[in-house]
Amino acid sequence: MEFRIIDANLNRLNEALRVIEDVNRLKLNNKSLTSKIKRIRHSIQKFSKKYYFNLLESRDTKKDLGKFLNFKSEFKRKDIKDVLAANFKRIEESCRVLEEILKIDEPEYSAIFKEIRFKTYYIEKKTILEIIKSEK
Repeated sequence: MEFRIIDANLNRLNEALRVIEDVNRLKLNNKSLTSKIKRIRHSIQKFSKKYYFNLLESRDTKKDLGKFLNFKSEFKRKDIKDVLAANFKRIEESCRVLEEILKIDEPEYSAIFKEIRFKTYYIEKKTILEIIKSEK
């Protein structure tokens, strides 16, 4: 199993989910969307726990070629919609990588990450529209 790829994408996915959850919880006070995101985060934990030691063992941040490949746009966000958009894309892209990689050894988990990706599209639309509405 490609644990290093899985670990990097699980970390990216969880970090982005937390950003989205906090905006829905603390800025929008949206209990429904906060709850949906929290359920997604917790659904990932079953997989993460199953392979925790493998994932941790595969992690090699010292040799990660991408850790310093930064773009100026990564350090600048013009508003909360920018923050949300960037993090929703992180979620969707990470889910897609996990979906594809897990087709090899864990097809049932591959299907779970596909489902999460599609749930995220819905949450993205609802969250962004609510932010736009709150700005008016």
